Amino acid sequence: MDKLKVRVDQKKLERAAYVLKCLAHPVRISIIDLLEQRERLSVSQLQEVLQVEQSLLSHHLTNMRDKGLVETQREGKNVYYSLSNAAVTTIISCIHGKL
Repeated sequence: MDKLKVRVDQKKLERAAYVLKCLAHPVRISIIDLLEQRERLSVSQLQEVLQVEQSLLSHHLTNMRDKGLVETQREGKNVYYSLSNAAVTTIISCIHGKL
């Protein structure tokens, strides 16, 4: 029998735990799902689909930006959000049972 060992580098495990901890909320997972469907979305577009208060949505988006999951781009009065790393969308695939 082969020796049992952890197959993933410790740094990668720490990063995965960091990302998963940040995403551990239905609204945040929904944001990832929506940003997978469109390259970028404004706060008002996200709010329209998610039907959550703007202050709550902004709180989630700020947390996700601070953790490096989403990026922002300001155009006039609008702030657009996009995924920093599309690899995080694999989580959505797992939820759908695709993997």
